[in-house]
Amino acid sequence: MSPADARPVRVALPRGDLRTPVAERLAAASFIVEGYGEGSRSYRFDVNDRPGVQVRVFSDNDIPIQVAMGQFDFGIASRMWIDELLVRFPNDSIVPLRRLDIEGETLVAAGAPGTSLEGLAAAGVMRVATEYPNIAQHYLTRLRVPDYRLYEVWAQAEAWPPEDAELAICTASAAAREGLSILDEVHRGGVWLIANRAALATRDLSAALTPLLALPGGNDWGGVVAPLPLEVRRAAPRPAVARETFRIAVPDGHAQRHTVTALAEAGITFEGYEEGRADRHPVSSDPEVIVKVMRPQDMPRAVALGHFDLAMTGRDWLRAFTASFPSAPVVELCDLKRSKYRMGAVITEDLAVESIEEAIAIWRRDDPKRPIRVASEYAALADEYARSRHLGEYRVIPISGASEGFVPEDAEILIEGTETGSTLRANRLRMIDVIMESTNCAIGAATRPPGRRGELRDRFVERLTAASAAVE
Repeated sequence: MSPADARPVRVALPRGDLRTPVAERLAAASFIVEGYGEGSRSYRFDVNDRPGVQVRVFSDNDIPIQVAMGQFDFGIASRMWIDELLVRFPNDSIVPLRRLDIEGETLVAAGAPGTSLEGLAAAGVMRVATEYPNIAQHYLTRLRVPDYRLYEVWAQAEAWPPEDAELAICTASAAAREGLSILDEVHRGGVWLIANRAALATRDLSAALTPLLALPGGNDWGGVVAPLPLEVRRAAPRPAVARETFRIAVPDGHAQRHTVTALAEAGITFEGYEEGRADRHPVSSDPEVIVKVMRPQDMPRAVALGHFDLAMTGRDWLRAFTASFPSAPVVELCDLKRSKYRMGAVITEDLAVESIEEAIAIWRRDDPKRPIRVASEYAALADEYARSRHLGEYRVIPISGASEGFVPEDAEILIEGTETGSTLRANRLRMIDVIMESTNCAIGAATRPPGRRGELRDRFVERLTAASAAVE
């Protein structure tokens, strides 16, 4: 038996909403992964009566990349994330084997009510927000939009129109929740079984392939939709209109609680933005101030583009953005001193070393040219870290969740943040190298806004700074 055949057959399965329907179909095909369908917090599973098969749980969008890299032989993922990779890298080593009988989301082009694709394209540069930049560019090119600007966002692209983008390419359900009009279909999804091309051609994968091919299938139609080209000429750029209102972006999710507290202690409240409630457009008592709720990951980009005068995000997200765009005109205005945690390099507890240099020496003991795999949601920070620590040959693996499960099998290093370290310890991991101490902060343009907007920014920053001075 060759060393390749001696390796276990590895299968990547999705977490989240797909977990239950996938688990049900696997069990019906006698591919029983105990604990997976029950929502176990474990990331690694064995398969009953199949000793040579291992399962690992990922975020849906990470699975095609893992299979393409050859770290997994099979995966089950949404077709839109498969095509997000394949429309850019059509010769990548992914083989879509079959569509399963699980409904997937549909991607749509959505805009404000009353708009049309023709009208938006004819009016000048079309700003398009999306989590799917490769599919979006493929669609817009074939749609023959004369001029567009693509905003790659972390999540909630549907939150950008109409103030900060003309179009969102997002799921139909997200567009409906946000009250946007669906202007066109971009991708008809589905859930697919995929395989690594090289593994399929060279290895005996029958222990997993046989039951996986027995999963109930759907029709093979789906994927990227070919749009009808627009017949519009390149329009003159929209005239720049000086913004008079002062715009603030505040975060949802984990950061919301800390931000609400920081605002309250500065004597600032917005109706519709409290703990447990985050309307998209909270109301300020000051008519000159407009508030919008956004993902904190996207705020540095939005500020750099000039959409907001003040935003409250994490110092980690500011650092990650400036690592990608060092000359971006966005700066920290004040440290809010809340939501404290450490960002650093995480490795397995099983490695008895005291420094990252000692760890590298062990990883490369038998192969001096072995690439060091660095996984992180903060891909730019991971790349910056690898270069600053002189890792030599390395590979950055961008991920979007379930991060603690990557080390040690699928990455040597994880660039991750932690508040208490309890989640790391639960997964037998430890932080060996601290990159930064992160808190939440207020950010703004590097150049102070003119006139009244600049005065309002000064006033907000002064009040937030005074309140944060009392935080230990």
